[in-house]
Order: sequence, then structure tokens, then C-alpha cells
Amino acid sequence: MKALIVAPSWIGDTIMAQPLFARLHAKHPGLQLDALTPNWVAPVLQRMAEISEVIDSPFGHGQLSIKPRWRLARQLAARGYDAVYVLPNSLKSALIPFMAGIPRRVGFTGESRYGLINVRHTLDKAALPLMVERFSQLAEAPGAALPKPIFHPKIRSTAADQQKTLAELGLERPARIVAFCPGAEYGPAKRWPARHFATLAKKLAEQGCAIWLFGSPKDHAVAEEISQLAPGLCRNLCGATSLAQAVDLLAITDLVVCNDSGLMHVAAALDRPIVALYGSSSPGFTPPLSDRAEILSLKLHCSPCFKRECPLGHLDCLNKLAPEHVLEASLKRMTR
Repeated sequence: MKALIVAPSWIGDTIMAQPLFARLHAKHPGLQLDALTPNWVAPVLQRMAEISEVIDSPFGHGQLSIKPRWRLARQLAARGYDAVYVLPNSLKSALIPFMAGIPRRVGFTGESRYGLINVRHTLDKAALPLMVERFSQLAEAPGAALPKPIFHPKIRSTAADQQKTLAELGLERPARIVAFCPGAEYGPAKRWPARHFATLAKKLAEQGCAIWLFGSPKDHAVAEEISQLAPGLCRNLCGATSLAQAVDLLAITDLVVCNDSGLMHVAAALDRPIVALYGSSSPGFTPPLSDRAEILSLKLHCSPCFKRECPLGHLDCLNKLAPEHVLEASLKRMTR
């Protein structure tokens, strides 16, 4: 069998799809499973043992681009896929597999995708509260019960990968590394304040930890703020690494302190100890899928609100999450 995955456009969502890929291989021995994905997500798929080839999807958010989609569909048609699993629920994500004439097109009905998706699942949010469960359901027949437990996502980073990345970036490996991931692509309501990260950095440095800051170029400014508030203690790597390099560096850390973000899910898939900080979002939907994760949430009456910015203007869900509380959880995780 030869199958295609239409992957999500978010790093964390793609990580949470990996158990689906493993299920498909278990059901179809000898399966060749390729993935169609935007280039910013490709590095995590390339670190999954289940994916044979990653194919670039050059379309940004909101782009319809019918003619380019048709050209890509013709290229996919020539590959002779037997099935496609369309993970996003948008209408646009189902167009290319339909144009490519892939005979079995699996996904949730989503945005009224009748015809575009011909093996349609109906989402029962109560039965499948977790995103990882919703993705894994697509390996089963519509309406069939989802076998549990679902194994945690896993991506690879070898010792050779790690050494190569350290050499490329001119980094030496400290005795103890704590990674901070202070960004969150969705918006500021998911970001623990820079001043709190800085206070935590000072406390962890007293314990002999080197502090490395990870994120995209968009996170460089907030990481620089943390560095200035904790002078000489932090190495700002936001925007200085590729995603593949960030994977390798996170793989050698002793602890990852992070917002609910794509890098949180990367760290979980690398089986690193994690302290995950939740504000406007819910660990009941997208938790770090790891037995080594500590989830901290104040569970205020106004959260989770799932907003990009605090609708009440105070962001108490994160402002009142004290660095001392996070430090206690961090030290506990590092000693396990």
C-alpha cells in the first residue's frame, strides 16, 4: 500500500499525528507513507521513522491558488497513491487529493467536504477530547471504537545529529542545560511573562544550569528581554537555529520549561523532562504527551478562554503563575 498524509500546518499538531502514522504501519505492513506539508513543518516529519518522503506544499494560510494546486495534484497523481489521510479540517486541504484522483480519501467531514472526502468520519468531541485521539481515529473505520492506549509521539535525534548541530552552531555542551521556550505562535495569551522567565533563569543558574532560549525569529525579541533581565545567564538561540537544529539541541537538554507551543510537543516527542505552562489554552486538548511532563495551570474561572490576547486585559492566568512555583516543579523534574 502507498499512502499520503496531508499534514497540519502547525508543528505541535504534526507531532500529535505521529501515533496515527504508527497505527497505519501496524495495520498495513510494508506501507509506504509520504507526507504533504509546508516547509516549516517538514523537519519534524523527516525525524519520524514512519514517513518515507516529505513533499513540499507551498501554499500559505488562506491561499486558494487553484492552478498551482492543480499542478501539484497532477504530480501526486503520477505517484499512484492508494489512499490519503487529510488531517486538517479545511476545505482547501482536501482539494489537492481530490484533484489528484486518489481513490480513498480519509478525513473528518470538516467544512462540508462531502465528495472531496469519501471516507468520512464524524467528530464526537466528547468521545475524542484529545487532538492525538482525533488524528488516530482516522486509522479506524468510520464509527469504530478507537483502540487505546495511544502511544506517545516519538521523533528521533541521534548522537551524531546532536554533535553535528553543536559543531555547526559553534556550541559546547554544558554539564546541565535548561531550555526555555518563551514563545507561542498562537498569541500572547499563551506566553508566560519575560520577567518570570528571567527570575527562573537566575534561580536555575544558581543550581549550575546553563539556560538556552529556543524559538523562531518572531521569539527573538522576547528572548532578548529575558536575557537582559538575567544578564549573562541566557544564550538566545531564537531565530539562530533551524527547526532541525532545535530538535537536536532540545534532545540534549536536562529540562524544558515551555509555554503551550510547538516546541513543547517537540520536547515531549524527544522524551525530555518538561514543565509546561498553560494560560489561555487547555491541557485537556493538547497536553504534552509524555510521562515526564509536569503541567502547571492556575485553573482560574476565566481560563481556558482560547483567545490570542487576554479578553479581560490582566492575563492573571500567567502573570500570577509565580516563578517560585515553576522553580519547584523544575527542580523536581530534573531529579527524576
